[in-house]
Amino acid sequence: MDSAKYQRYQSAMVSTYYPDTRFLDYFVMPDGTEQPYGSDLLTMLLSGKVFMVNSRRRNGLILFKHFHAEFAGPGAAVGGDYDRDCVGALPIGNLSLLTPETHDERQKAYLIRRQWIRLIKQITENPVPQQRVQKVLDQFEQYFPPEMVAQLPDEAFAFLVGVLPQTVRISRRLGSDALAEESYDE
Repeated sequence: MDSAKYQRYQSAMVSTYYPDTRFLDYFVMPDGTEQPYGSDLLTMLLSGKVFMVNSRRRNGLILFKHFHAEFAGPGAAVGGDYDRDCVGALPIGNLSLLTPETHDERQKAYLIRRQWIRLIKQITENPVPQQRVQKVLDQFEQYFPPEMVAQLPDEAFAFLVGVLPQTVRISRRLGSDALAEESYDE
């Protein structure tokens, strides 16, 4: 009986807490248009083959898992067993995927993927959600042009650093200056 109550409570919390549960079907871009996940790209990633993001270009992939997202930047391995649980992929920049030719290239690509994961992990260790968002936005703007980062959906950053999309929206609107003032007030 207690488990039935608990299950009902959880269902109510999920539907009230974040009512838009259709997010995994599409992205709402900053200009308001809806874009489906990259289904061709996802099919390729789920094929079992290992690819690597071209390290000679400013490009990358945000890989969506069921409850979080991972960023695979230049040089990182994608696909294979590593991304079997991928439910969506968002290319950033002019995406170029290569097939590692040797075992050493593949190993190096996996090591680089781990480095990208560690970078996002360091960001998520900050207990203040707005600061996590600002840090991930700053990191992305170091690798990609700010105009390109501005075009990425709030949901992508939210899944990367474990916040609600509304937190990303507010942080983008306020910018880093407002966050700096807020931290001095405490």
